[in-house]
Amino acid sequence: MTARTAFGLARLGLATAGLVALINYFEYTLGVTTFAIANFFSYFTVQSAMAAVLVFLTAAVVALRRPTDPAWLDMLRAMVTTYILVSGVVYGIIVWQSSAAHYSIEVPWSSQLLHFVIPVCALIDWIVDPFKARLSWKYLAWAIVFPVFWLVFTLVRGPIVRWYPYFFLDARQVSGPGETVFFCLIIVAIITGIAALLTWITRFKRTPRHLRAPWPATD
Repeated sequence: MTARTAFGLARLGLATAGLVALINYFEYTLGVTTFAIANFFSYFTVQSAMAAVLVFLTAAVVALRRPTDPAWLDMLRAMVTTYILVSGVVYGIIVWQSSAAHYSIEVPWSSQLLHFVIPVCALIDWIVDPFKARLSWKYLAWAIVFPVFWLVFTLVRGPIVRWYPYFFLDARQVSGPGETVFFCLIIVAIITGIAALLTWITRFKRTPRHLRAPWPATD
């Protein structure tokens, strides 16, 4: 088995694990009396996990058929890896704060997979993968597009359905709009920081030049 094949199979495993975790997490939330299907699909974690499944599946197929990844695919990989890592960080903070406030949050195994295990595995895949393209710093601007659209959608939808996926987006659960903006800025900073780190990692190449995926020199 070649290293490239191993990466393809590993990404296929990530996609499968993500799909299984999403299905189980959906079934788990069905047992919550206040559960609403539309609300489930409004979580940033769920949306990013669904995107990650599709991207990892695509990356698996490409890895099994091509010697290197095209730049556009690695850009998508970097984006979904950033999003699921951010989901894990934010969820970890929420669980930690609830514990400090003596409030217990149940974390089923599917949630642990989505928020912690899969993001860490995706990060390891990104770090050790010698076949990825060298990303342009311009990628950082694209990385923030989806989170901004999701945030706008959530803030518009929230007052209509009287529900927010995360407490800090609901001005009623914090000190006011100012604190909501503060939390959002922190998350934007985290997203940008992680995206910048993943981009910087692509500067370290361990493959022969003839195996590297091309990328414009102006970055």
